[in-house]
Amino acid sequence: MVAGAAPASAVDTRLPEVVKDVAYAPAQPANSKGHLLDLYLPAGGEARPLVIWTAGSAWQRDDGKSRADSFASLFNAKGYAVAGVSIRSSSQAQFPAQVHDFKAAIRFLRANAAKYRLDPKRFAYMGDSSGGWTTQMATLTGGEESLEGDIGTTGQPSNVQAGVAFYGISDLNKLGGGGGDTPQEKLLGCALTVCKEKAAQASPITHIDKADPPLLLLHGQGDTLVNHEQSVMLYQALKASCRETQFISVPGANHSMNDVMNPSRFGQQTGYTVNNCKETVSNGSPNPTWDHIIGFLNTALGTGGAQPRDHG
Repeated sequence: MVAGAAPASAVDTRLPEVVKDVAYAPAQPANSKGHLLDLYLPAGGEARPLVIWTAGSAWQRDDGKSRADSFASLFNAKGYAVAGVSIRSSSQAQFPAQVHDFKAAIRFLRANAAKYRLDPKRFAYMGDSSGGWTTQMATLTGGEESLEGDIGTTGQPSNVQAGVAFYGISDLNKLGGGGGDTPQEKLLGCALTVCKEKAAQASPITHIDKADPPLLLLHGQGDTLVNHEQSVMLYQALKASCRETQFISVPGANHSMNDVMNPSRFGQQTGYTVNNCKETVSNGSPNPTWDHIIGFLNTALGTGGAQPRDHG
């Protein structure tokens, strides 16, 4: 059972529709998987909100749609469609290609919203590690023409209305490097000592503006791969800009969703929330569960009877 999942009695038993290996753009390079997505669609004919997922791999794999199946049924039971989206690896293309990829996937999903019964006004992005970076970039770069690219479907907006980032990377220049062989330098295609400006462009923290929708950050204080400070910095920057955000900081948790969401840690975390430029700090709550994440999305997207937040 996925950590934090709802009890079986609360799960809708109707079978969802699963559509595998949909090409949202031509393969590049040939026979690669970076332009494929999988769809998990709940039963029913109405237009559903969508959660787009990309898994982390230190930007080294092109199978980011993997693992969407591990939680898709939970979201389907709550009325959400799920799309697992793959983007190219750093060995196949360098930044900003990965941003062009996920934006192409979002445009494709919007263009095909009627076909897949999606609500094009209620898209959210979610991912972990480098997929958390993808989430943060997707959430914070809506409307930035310089990062749009021309891959695949065009003529559709590539913004999302909410984001959920597990232990994402917010500032590449703070990750270190210099020899050119770290994951972040392979993403950039250059050593950080000589391409700080490009690293800044690839850093979500530099893209915060007043159009940004709500973003939920989750990070373990014991993370040995992506320093907890990466989420602290982004949260502080979002707070300074009065953006709608929440940060759940979990003591002891390492670089794993199961660890961050482990029930044995419930009550130990600290929750930081910014709403209308006011910060609320809660010791021991909220628990980092799927129910909490879905509740956050319900509020951000105005689904499940919740009223959407003002994103302006």
